Amino acid sequence: MAKRLVFLILLALPLLKAGAAEMSEARDLGIPIKGVSWVRLHAGKTADGAPSLLATMSQTNGGLFVIDIDLDTGHCTQFAVQDRKNSSFSTATFRSLQTGILYIGSAWDGHLHQFDPARPGKGIEDLGPIAKGVTFPTGINESQDGAIWIGSYPGANLTKFEPKSKIFTSFGRMDESEQYLYPLAGDDGSLAALVRVVRPHLVAIDPKTGVHREVGPSITDTLDKSQFLRFFKGTDRRLYLDSHTGKYRIEGTLLVSVKHLPEPMAGIHAAGEHRYQNPLVMPGGWQAHLMDDGGGKGSGAPRRILLSNTDPLVASRILNLDWVGGGSNVHVIELGPDGMLYGSSYLPNLLYRASLDGSKLDHLGQHTFAAGQAYSVTSLDEKVYLASYPQARLSVYDPKRPLSFGIEAGDNPRDLGRLDDVGYRPNAMIASPDGKLWIGSGPDYGLMGGTLAWYNPKTEQKASHRAIVPDMSPSSLLWLPESEKLLVGMSIEAGTGATITKFDGAFALWDPKTDSLDWSGDFGIEGLADVTSLALAGDGLVYALIGRGDHVVSAGAPEIAPRIALIDAKSRTLVSSAWLPDEFGPLSWHGSYSLRTGPGGIVYGATGYCIFRIEPGTCQVERIWQRDQPEMRSGAWHTALSPNAIDIVGPIVGNEFYFATGWLLRSITLPE
Repeated sequence: MAKRLVFLILLALPLLKAGAAEMSEARDLGIPIKGVSWVRLHAGKTADGAPSLLATMSQTNGGLFVIDIDLDTGHCTQFAVQDRKNSSFSTATFRSLQTGILYIGSAWDGHLHQFDPARPGKGIEDLGPIAKGVTFPTGINESQDGAIWIGSYPGANLTKFEPKSKIFTSFGRMDESEQYLYPLAGDDGSLAALVRVVRPHLVAIDPKTGVHREVGPSITDTLDKSQFLRFFKGTDRRLYLDSHTGKYRIEGTLLVSVKHLPEPMAGIHAAGEHRYQNPLVMPGGWQAHLMDDGGGKGSGAPRRILLSNTDPLVASRILNLDWVGGGSNVHVIELGPDGMLYGSSYLPNLLYRASLDGSKLDHLGQHTFAAGQAYSVTSLDEKVYLASYPQARLSVYDPKRPLSFGIEAGDNPRDLGRLDDVGYRPNAMIASPDGKLWIGSGPDYGLMGGTLAWYNPKTEQKASHRAIVPDMSPSSLLWLPESEKLLVGMSIEAGTGATITKFDGAFALWDPKTDSLDWSGDFGIEGLADVTSLALAGDGLVYALIGRGDHVVSAGAPEIAPRIALIDAKSRTLVSSAWLPDEFGPLSWHGSYSLRTGPGGIVYGATGYCIFRIEPGTCQVERIWQRDQPEMRSGAWHTALSPNAIDIVGPIVGNEFYFATGWLLRSITLPE
């Protein structure tokens, strides 16, 4: 399907270019947020034994970078990655305790890099792809012989890298069904790895052959917080497991029960987390801590470092950093109650506000403890509500009040927390006439079946319902005024790391009065994919945009072209449907909120490359704006290939259609 679609797109390119002059020109309104994510400090020492502090930072505009921090002034010497389009995120990092070299695994290209602070002229060296099919490194560690061990997604892959020969050896999967791997190496020659996320467990590995075996307990229910695994390297440089069934030490490929556990060793990658087990003390007794990285999340726009000393008589100091960011992808855009645009950036999750003409761009900072990104935004009672990944956390901002982020009633923005223990990616959120917020979410890592939840801001009451259609997650929501019910578009989206088990989407009708499912089905649409967006079409009819975003395709679902359906929700029948033209391309990353109602009630939509108008009462479409058609690639932001690929679709205000291409907020004027 993908090859056929790319071929047809290439044939259509001359036609697209020929008609480009007749299309509206997109206006660049600016870059709302220039933040960073996957931030990590790497303490060490220079070749002559002086204290040394590096940091890795990630961004979508310009790729990941390394800063070498002057411990006297805070000045940052900045080093950019070689491939600034594809090496975006430093998802696995480790500074060698033997050589001081910093190793970086990048997503979504799955490459290994190194930065040697003793040879800054070489910059960040790209050592090449880690292994075939690898896109997201998860963990890096070092064995006593100097070998670098890398865990990667997908496939829970284990790879060995030998720094002297620059040779990669892939040992393949360490589990037949899981996707995430976090290896640690003991100085006694032991090698083991934490496997996640559906059934977390430990595997012991022969470092010579890669032969592995599962050892010890596993977590059989990830929602049961009494079950836990804490895998670490101890101060005696051996590997240990603390768990709900006991304490253990790795000895070769065996797991041996012990009575006592040592403290975790400093300077070692924490298995399953983006941090070191314990911070390393630099020469002179100095330790470094970020003060403003989203509450320890390693994201935001961190500018301050606290330098403390193990000697209580030595005063602590604060360093102000001067690194320069390029821009963070916009992840959601909606109109606020004050006529301004609101939304958040993607990794980091920072709140922004923009005037409709772009003359004012305000970086409002942290609005939640969810460090990823807001998926949904809506306004209710003159306030802006955002629902964010991870944990589908709800937050609220009042434009009329001063900024003071927190969790208390007087804070602004205020993090309101989770509505349930399952929802993780809040794909859709709307306000109903009775003053409730309704949120549809995909589930937590490794789980099947998302949630439909509601929250009443005035009473703070809430409720949540899981898997209203079995093994599916809500992907779009629409209030039906005639029936006073919610129309829910369903997706086959599973929690990251889980295996998708069905390939047909669904619709559901939810009765808010009884807070129960009224009906579910497909409206007679054969081969129904995910229902990514919904819009009222007038006369009791509804338009649905149907397809699959990269986030579902990259999880194993077959690719399918997008189409428009016109449905009658009252009679529960299909009026008409039509596939979108091949040259329009696939949906954006997730396809959410891609149908919007414009002047005169006309519905407009967007794919990842094209903005189109729907002829009222039909499924006929007319292209309004499209600049190019890059070759598709699953599992990556479209903007890694094209500056004109549409990542996020925003509101229509008057005759202006707002959207984002990567980090740029943009708009076009709709034709008469």
